[in-house]
Amino acid sequence: MWWDKIVNWARRKSVWAIHFNTGACNACDIEILASFTPRFDLERFGVLQKGTPRQADLLVCSGPVTMQTKDRLTRIYEQMAEPKFVVAVGTCACSGGVFHHCYGVEGGIDSVIPVSAYVPGCPANPEAIIDGLEKLLDKVKHSPAPKNRDAAVAKE
Repeated sequence: MWWDKIVNWARRKSVWAIHFNTGACNACDIEILASFTPRFDLERFGVLQKGTPRQADLLVCSGPVTMQTKDRLTRIYEQMAEPKFVVAVGTCACSGGVFHHCYGVEGGIDSVIPVSAYVPGCPANPEAIIDGLEKLLDKVKHSPAPKNRDAAVAKE
């Protein structure tokens, strides 16, 4: 339907992201922030960085999930509105990396919340982050549009 195409186009061109570090060494954090700078310019794809999960569509995570950050990560994920997407940036976020069998580490991001896209690397460079987000945005373009909740309530 033509309405779904318009909604998916708008969702793809105005993704708001929030960044959360779950216990990384900050190498991936520097690369994530570098991808938002004018040199790499993620804003050309419509990705804006926000400060609150209630306004974000995209959760960009770096680092392995530790026992201390597990509850915070799930709380941030639950505060995001539907449809929501998660990108795991770096080897630690994808699988736990070198910290996988440590006593305070749960594992990768997907051990706690569902992940939409993985960007491997230690650290993942900005070009890889942009490529991963572009592939995620292509997935958003072809996903079904969210159902109108107000119309469903009116039918009841």
